[in-house]
Amino acid sequence: MSQVVFERPHALCDVPLHYCPGCTHGIVHRLVAQAIDDLGIEGQTIGIAPVGCSVFAYNYFNCDMIEAAHGRAPAVATGVKRCLPDNIVFTYQGDGDLAAIGTAETVHVGARGENITIIFINNAIYGMTGGQMAPTTLLGQKTTTSPYGRKREIQGNPIRVCEMISTLDGTAYCERVAVDSVPHINAAKKAIKKAFQTQIDKKGLSLIEVISTCPTNWGMTPQEALEWVRTDMIPHYPLGVYKDITGEESK
Repeated sequence: MSQVVFERPHALCDVPLHYCPGCTHGIVHRLVAQAIDDLGIEGQTIGIAPVGCSVFAYNYFNCDMIEAAHGRAPAVATGVKRCLPDNIVFTYQGDGDLAAIGTAETVHVGARGENITIIFINNAIYGMTGGQMAPTTLLGQKTTTSPYGRKREIQGNPIRVCEMISTLDGTAYCERVAVDSVPHINAAKKAIKKAFQTQIDKKGLSLIEVISTCPTNWGMTPQEALEWVRTDMIPHYPLGVYKDITGEESK
């Protein structure tokens, strides 16, 4: 008798993903969908995605999705959650969106303790719009708008989102994960599920930062991009739990 050991989550649409070869958005989509399946919340979940590569998320999740203007997903999510407090509301945002034009919205949902979940994709670059420097771009990293590498004295330092958001009183759970290896993917799965559970338990804001790849705009092969995550990104953006008011271990 055969046994299924791996299958597509029901909350993930049965369609091909459009993402570039080596992009890890698809992995994160699967982890979000698995968390929705595991918690049995598909029928009550509403996703908010803004501009950027995240805009395509509307095609891939089997739940209601709403488009927000660039950077405004947390504000839209706030309105949805306050109108429909029994629904599970999450945003899916990139670093150019969340940490640049949307910085104020992100900070203030944490300050207010909005009971929503943010999935934050950090690939250190603007992906969809041409590979420009993002707030998370590393020092020395070359982009289309920093062709000689990011310089501290000109463009300033990269923003560490988890470290910043974890200082806010309304933040209940904040963890940084990566999807460059099987162990890290397994840890990311637990973290994303716990973030949704934190919202179900009405604890406040939960934010999961996912260190991801963008081989196309980094000018690397998929294999090189995964290695660069390990050698360059994770040392600057250490993985781990930055705040957890529940004190409960992820399952």
